[in-house]
Amino acid sequence: MAKTVAMIITNDNILVRDNESDEFKTFTMPSLNPSPNIPFYHEFAEKIAECQYYFKEFMKGIYGKKLNKYILAIIVPDDTSKLESIFINEFFVNSGACKAVAQMPMALALSKEEVRYISISKSSRNVILEYVRNNETVVRKLYDIHTCNPKQVMSDAEKIHIDVEYNDVPIFVNNFNMNMDEYIEMGEIISTKQFMEKISNIDVEKL
Repeated sequence: MAKTVAMIITNDNILVRDNESDEFKTFTMPSLNPSPNIPFYHEFAEKIAECQYYFKEFMKGIYGKKLNKYILAIIVPDDTSKLESIFINEFFVNSGACKAVAQMPMALALSKEEVRYISISKSSRNVILEYVRNNETVVRKLYDIHTCNPKQVMSDAEKIHIDVEYNDVPIFVNNFNMNMDEYIEMGEIISTKQFMEKISNIDVEKL
């Protein structure tokens, strides 16, 4: 039976959970030259075979040579586009470092208990406001990271969906990347440690 390995694509690197030590280990591709406001993994497209080789070797260092029994549960930034999502899946499934991949945006991993909630997060290019219901994104709004006004985000959060106007919907501020200082008072803070704990034993069937 295939085993799940949790993986997080952060704003500047990739974290892979070591199931034996219960720790997340960092994969950073050498010699990348990321551009402002563009996710670092776009650079993988410049040298796909080389990047896939280094990632596979990295995985071997954690899980040994029999990598085809693992499924990568990939957690991606909330503003990941459909095209980026396809690239991510194709890159890793063809790297030889796993049997298959499953993918989920960060916002959907913030709470297993709440049926409805609002997520606020920040990537390397956007502030992302999402309304999540029954483990699905119902509404998502993006704001340019350089011009975004936190007061506007909070105002929009209060009326992002009719559900919010008639129900007490909690707000989670995803501080995984430790870049949410302006939003700390807007809701319940999810720290880096808390987020990692939430996805450590993720069920790929729910991705």
